[in-house]
Amino acid sequence: MTNAPSFTIFSRFLHWLMAILILAMLFIGVSMVTSLSDYHLLVSIHKPLGILILILVAIRLINRLFSPPPPLPNHMPRWQQLAAKTSHILLYILMFVLPLVGWTMLSAAHYPIVLYGGLHLPFILPENPMLYTFLRKTHTYLAYLFFSIIVIHISAALFHALIYRDGVFGSMTFKRK
Repeated sequence: MTNAPSFTIFSRFLHWLMAILILAMLFIGVSMVTSLSDYHLLVSIHKPLGILILILVAIRLINRLFSPPPPLPNHMPRWQQLAAKTSHILLYILMFVLPLVGWTMLSAAHYPIVLYGGLHLPFILPENPMLYTFLRKTHTYLAYLFFSIIVIHISAALFHALIYRDGVFGSMTFKRK
């Protein structure tokens, strides 16, 4: 479909910017737990990037209220439409929850959350080593879940682009036929 409705330019920009940031964040997170030599450098990138993602997802949700997504094609089976809506809800929840869990985790450990130079985020929880341990595991498991849903999301997008060719993928890209 060449005349399928598409997302606004701003929605597409936010989507692809966040896609890059989130994938970078996931790879940085994996690298943090597998590399001792680069750990502090990676953490210094991971923290402000997480807060940037939190800010951008808030902007993205506000944008979505004013610029709702185009409807899914009528030919899509009901279960696929439900799967698409459910996966998008989960993606938004995880885009919010992961940075917040990271922030609360670092607060519970009383680790400073340096954004840049002398700019720090406030602690949002009192120091609590047991809570830190729980939140660290939670952050890890949620990151795995997030990665899994992203893989499903990319797979579905490629399925629409390469198999269905129904305009769903094109509605989120910048170049359309």
